[in-house]
Amino acid sequence: MAQPPVLLKDMKLMDVKLGQLPSWLAMRDFTPGGILGAVRRGYDRYYNKYINVKKGGLGGISMVLAGYVVISYIWSYSHIMTLTCFTLNDTEHDRHRKYH
Repeated sequence: MAQPPVLLKDMKLMDVKLGQLPSWLAMRDFTPGGILGAVRRGYDRYYNKYINVKKGGLGGISMVLAGYVVISYIWSYSHIMTLTCFTLNDTEHDRHRKYH
């Protein structure tokens, strides 16, 4: 018995072929409610897979903490670049140095 074909709008992103991607994206709901629903489904899926388990470990919590570290590094990257000042001009480097 063959399975009936799945409609394109019901397919997950990992099941969509490259040629079907534009039409699959056109069927998505990009309204604020649709985006909020997608974020909610993603959070629920993450919570049920890594947090709400009978015998849990540190995997789910460590992924959240690793994501926080990466995001905070990206947010402060421009600040780090101005402090380290990778230029060859010493007068410009002296400007960022703290004098006592």
